[in-house]
Amino acid sequence: MSNAVATTLASALEDLHKRVAALVATEGPDAHQIDVDRYVWCHAHAQAARAMRRWADSTGHPLVQELAEIAEEQAVAMLLGSDQSTATRLDRRLAELAQRMIPLEDVGADESHRLLRSTLRDFAVREIEPHAQDIHRGDLDVPEHVIKGIAQLGLFGLSVPTQYGGAKESSDFEAMLIATEELSRASLAAGGSLITRPEILVQALLRGGTEEQKRLWLPAIAAGEKMVAVAVTEPDYGSDVAALKCRATRLADGTWEITGTKLWCTFAGRSELLMVLCRTSDARHRGLSLFVLEKPAFPGHAFEYHQPGGGSIRGRAIPTIGYRGMHTFELAFDAFRAPAIALVGGEEWLDRGFYLQMDGFAMGRVQTAGRAVGVMQAAFDSAVSYAKQRVVFGKPEFEFPLIQAKIGTMALRVHASRQLAYEAARLLNIGQGQIDASTAKLYASRMAELVTREAMQVHGAMGYGEETNAARYFVDGRVLAIFEGAEEVLSLRVIGRTLFGGQS
Repeated sequence: MSNAVATTLASALEDLHKRVAALVATEGPDAHQIDVDRYVWCHAHAQAARAMRRWADSTGHPLVQELAEIAEEQAVAMLLGSDQSTATRLDRRLAELAQRMIPLEDVGADESHRLLRSTLRDFAVREIEPHAQDIHRGDLDVPEHVIKGIAQLGLFGLSVPTQYGGAKESSDFEAMLIATEELSRASLAAGGSLITRPEILVQALLRGGTEEQKRLWLPAIAAGEKMVAVAVTEPDYGSDVAALKCRATRLADGTWEITGTKLWCTFAGRSELLMVLCRTSDARHRGLSLFVLEKPAFPGHAFEYHQPGGGSIRGRAIPTIGYRGMHTFELAFDAFRAPAIALVGGEEWLDRGFYLQMDGFAMGRVQTAGRAVGVMQAAFDSAVSYAKQRVVFGKPEFEFPLIQAKIGTMALRVHASRQLAYEAARLLNIGQGQIDASTAKLYASRMAELVTREAMQVHGAMGYGEETNAARYFVDGRVLAIFEGAEEVLSLRVIGRTLFGGQS
C-alpha cells in the first residue's frame, strides 16, 4: 500500500471508529446497530485490502500488485464515499486486468501447499465433480466412495495430533483451508463441508476433552470411521446460543438423559457422533454443557433411533434450496440416555460447554471462509469459460468491456477473500486470530453471494437453468452468510463487540 493510501485508510477508519464508539458509549450498542454494522464492514474491507497488500509485497507479482492497489482504493472509497469518476476508473482497471488474468491462487505458496492443492484438485475433479450436479438436483446422499476417499487422503485428521491418529505435527491451518477450498470447488455439500464438522468437534476435544475422550473419539474421527454432526441451534434460538433450552439431566447412576429439539443439524443422519450443546443449569452462558452422543449411521432424509429402555432420537431432513447432499436435520431427543463419558471435559467443563462450542465455531468460521472461496473460484472459472465460448452480437461475450469489468471484479473478490482467510489461519496457527476468523467468514460469505450472482448473470438465461453448475453455485453460495454465525450476529455481537471494547 502506498504511504498516502495507507495513511488515508488508517485515518478514515480511526475517525469512523471514534464516532461510532462515542455513540455506543452514550446510548448503548443496540441503539446504533446500523452504525456498528457499517463500521464492521468498513473494517472487513480494510482488512481484506491489507491482506492483499501483504500478499503483493511478499510475491512481487505485477498482477497481484495491481489487484492490491485496486482493493486499497476501494476500501478508501467505501470509507470516504466514492464519486462516479473513481468507481468508473477502478472498473476500467479491473476490465483491463481481466484480459490478462491467469490462475493466481498458488502465487506465493510454498511447495508443500502447491502439491497439496494439486493433489486435492485431482481428487475432487475425479471423485466429486462428476456427481455434484446429480446430488444437488436429486438431493441424494453423499456417496460413500467420496467419504472413503477423503478419509484415505487424511483430511479428516488435519487438525488431529499424530498421537491420536491424525496428521497434525504442527499447526497448519492454511493447509486445512486449501483442502476446504478444493473440495468446495467441486461441491460445497458433497465435498468441502464434510471436513468442517469434524474440525469443530476436534477443536473442542483438544481444548477441553479428557485424555480418555481424546483417545476414544479422535482416532475414529481422523480415520473417517465416525462422521460428525453438530447440534446447537433450536427452534426458537439460533445465534442466541446462550438461551438454548434442550436439557441434559444427570441421573442417579451418573448417566445423562437428554430431551429437546435441535434444528439445522447438517449430516445428522449419516453421522455416528453428534456434538450437542445442552442446558445443564439455569445460568445463561455458564449453564450449558457439551456432549458427544453416539448413534448408528442412517442414509436418506429421515431416521428413528430407539435405545433399549425407551430413549430415542428422531430426525427429519429440512428441504433447502441448495446445500444438498449432506441433508440438514431437525432432531428430537426424547429421554435419550448418554453415558457419563459423553460430557466433554467431565466435571471440569460442566456448565462451561458454551466456551468449548465457541472455540469450535472459530475453526468452523475460518473453514466457512475457505468454503466460500472454493464456491467462488468454481463460479469464476465457469463464468470465464462461458464468456469466452458464448458468441453474442458477432463476438465472444468476454470481449465486451462490461463483462471484463465483471470478471475482474469477481477475481478481486475471490483473491481478497482467500488472502483474508489465510491471514486468519496464520494467526490461528499461533493461538490467536479468533476475531480474524469471524471477519474472514463475514467478508468471504458476502463476496461469495456477489460472485456467484455475477457468474449466473454472465451465463444469462442458461445460468438460471438448473442444468447448469452456475445455478448450483448461486443457491449454495447463499447459505454461507447464514450458517456458522449469521452475518448480522457476527457483525454486531462478535466482531463489533471486540472492536468496541465489549460495548457492542
